[in-house]
This record gives sequence, C-alpha cells and structure tokens, in this order.
Amino acid sequence: MKDFKLKLRELTLSPDRVLGIADEKGVIIMASDEKLVGEQDAAIRAFLASGDTQSFAGDRTYRVIDRAGGARLICFVDGADELSAGILELFSLWIKAELKQFDDFEERDHKQKLSFLKNVLLENELPGDIPLKAREYRVKYNVRRLLVIMRTKPDEFKACHEALTARFGDREDDYILPMDEANLVLLLETPDEENSETREAFFNKLVADMKEEAMADVKLGVSMNFSSLKDTAKAYKEASLALIVGDIFGSKTPEVMMYCNLGLGRLIYQLPITLCELFLREVFEPGTYEALDPETLLTIEKFFENSLNGSETSRQLFVHRNTLVYRLDKVEKITGLDLRNFEDAVLFKLAEMVRDYLTYVEENKVTRYARKGMELGTEDYLPMV
Repeated sequence: MKDFKLKLRELTLSPDRVLGIADEKGVIIMASDEKLVGEQDAAIRAFLASGDTQSFAGDRTYRVIDRAGGARLICFVDGADELSAGILELFSLWIKAELKQFDDFEERDHKQKLSFLKNVLLENELPGDIPLKAREYRVKYNVRRLLVIMRTKPDEFKACHEALTARFGDREDDYILPMDEANLVLLLETPDEENSETREAFFNKLVADMKEEAMADVKLGVSMNFSSLKDTAKAYKEASLALIVGDIFGSKTPEVMMYCNLGLGRLIYQLPITLCELFLREVFEPGTYEALDPETLLTIEKFFENSLNGSETSRQLFVHRNTLVYRLDKVEKITGLDLRNFEDAVLFKLAEMVRDYLTYVEENKVTRYARKGMELGTEDYLPMV
C-alpha cells in the first residue's frame, strides 16, 4: 500500500489536476496533493446516494470502484468537463489494476500464513524454523493465545466457516484454519486478565451464535492458554483430547469441552486399557453394576452431585430421607461399597468412569494404536463421535 501511495504522487496523467481516492464516508484517504488526505468531501455521500457510477459534482468528477467484500472506493479528479471524465477513466483503470495486484498478493500471503500455522500445529515445521518463518509471515511469536477446535457436520461446514470469517476475519492476530470437512481450528489471541469463567461464557455464546447464524450444532474443544507459537502443537493436542474425553465422560456444558476442566477423565483416558479392565473387575464383580436399576443410578448421581449430602439429595429427588438411606443400603448390599464413606464413594466414582471409558472403547473399536493417533490429533484414527 505504501508503494501504491508513492505511485499516486508520481502519477502524471494531468499534472495540473488533483487526483485522489476516498472511502464511502467521503474521507479522502489518498491524493496526489497530500494536504487533502483526511479531509471530508461532502459531495461524495450525495453522489453514492444517486446510484450513479460516475458523475460531476461541484468542481470535481467522481467514479465508483467496487471491491471484493462489498467495500467501495471513490476516485475523483479536479474538474467537471469531458477532459476530466477521460482522465478519471484512465485513473480508475489504473487503480483497479493496482488493487487487483495488491489483493492477489494479500490473498497469496494469507494462504501462505495459514499453511505455515497448519504445519506448526501438525508438527510439520522444525522448532528452530518456527520463529524465523513467523517473522517472515508477520505472525506474532510471543503472545498469549488459545486454540479451539470447532467440530461440525460436513454439510454445515461451509456455513460455519463463513460465520467465523465474518466474526473473526478482520482481527489481524486471530486465525481460522480449516482442517478437514468437519473440523475448523481457531487460533485466538486472549487478554492476560481473562479468567476461565469469562472464557467459558464466551465460548458458550459462540456455540449459540453458530446455531443462530449458521444453523449448525457445533462442539468446541478448548486448549489451555499458551504464550509461544512453538506450543501450538501441544495446544492442538489438548483441544483434541478435550473433545474426546468430553464425549466419553460428559461435561457440565456438553457443547464446550475445556481441557482445564477434564479432571479425572483425562487421567483415566491415559491409562492402559488392560489396567482399566483389571481395575473394573476388582471393584465390580461381573453383573454387579448392571444390577443397579435406573432409579438407584439416578440417586447415586444426585448423591455425588451434592457432595454426599443426604439432606440436599433427598430434597432434589423429592423423597424422604429414609428412602434415600434405603437406596444407599441397597447399593452397599449389591456392590459392597458404602457411598456414605468417602473412600468407597471415590472408588465407586472411579470405577463408574472407567466403565464408561471401556464402553466407549468397545463401541468405537478404539485400539491402543488408534488411541495414540487420537491423542496426536491424527484424523485417520479419530472415531466418528
């Protein structure tokens, strides 16, 4: 753009006439007479309202230039005669050619930048090359960021991409990376003072907005904060893991899975499958868990949600406290675990989560090798969930 301004000043189509460019508000952004830059041309708004593509107004001739994305520029020349119209036509042709060259460069540069960032998160760049290429592509290296994976359906992918571009496209340091037909990665710069509650509220709103704007049901996997571009690959694994573990064990907000909230689920997921099977057999004998009816399982869930508080659990279930005691005694009789005892409650909860994990593994035919691929974010190994 700097070269563009220099060329404008050097333009000699008509040395005795001022040439310039203004935006849709009438503000002059470039002119062969630099003293005009920043001034407001009141005639431009009236010219645009007329719907004409070229017109005389006062002592100037104006012409509209349409640009990609709907933005318009107005070029002008001093004078309101046939000579001015001819000069303006040549000037507008030159502007269009320069803008096309500039836009082509910007598009090519943007594609190269996205390709570089994609290679970084997939670990296809050497660590030593990352800061050098970041400088080359004008990507900030040391800045606080979050990485988000947005998962959608293939037939909703385009609408989601367009909605995200409309929302984040003009933010210079935020990036949208299409990964495949169902996954988009957002690389977002975050403020230092942001807390997890503010962040979660932001992403819950993003999910709601995608439903409204793109008519799409999406799920988000959110990484921890990171402050260096070299940690992007690690953040990508965290966001991938958040989606997987969130699907297995659920979360308070099923559409937004945050790595920082995975808790025990993250630990269980990383255990060897054989160890999980052994642990489950030791806690629940075959058929034991299956003997618990839905009413009893709901009671257990509420009892855990209320931190083993019997009074609050009874109130939420609308049952007498004695009924709750009866159900907990029934659980102890079937499983041998007294959920009123903290250690037994922890053991039961762990075994229940391990059981959920093994069920997920079986239903999705996840082998140990496939699970490694899932942790690395390799789409060939990701199960459809």
